[in-house]
Amino acid sequence: MAIAELGSVVLDCPDPRTLAAFYASVLGGTIEDQDDWVDLKVPGGPILAFQAAPGFVPPTWPSPEHSQQFHLDLTVKDLDAAEEAVLALGAKPLEAEDRSRSFRVYADPAGHPFCLCAC
Repeated sequence: MAIAELGSVVLDCPDPRTLAAFYASVLGGTIEDQDDWVDLKVPGGPILAFQAAPGFVPPTWPSPEHSQQFHLDLTVKDLDAAEEAVLALGAKPLEAEDRSRSFRVYADPAGHPFCLCAC
């Protein structure tokens, strides 16, 4: 029996509104703004929340010296079309050269790694 259920995934970032808008463009959903905290209510998924973090330092990809802590896997139907869309929104490729794989790695505008997966 579960002790709890997942309510939200929270990302620290320098600008919660900007990062919430990026992910709303990628995932859809509705944004609820609460000063230094912004919720993105994603259809059929948990809340993705963004918290202002003064002094935020983005993770390094890949880096055995500095763990990325976690990343988001975002399932897509067409990797090429999804890649074009996230790059237009401000994502940066981290590991997207190998076109034979079923996933590609990017950084969101605040530097958090995420994968587009055709899995």
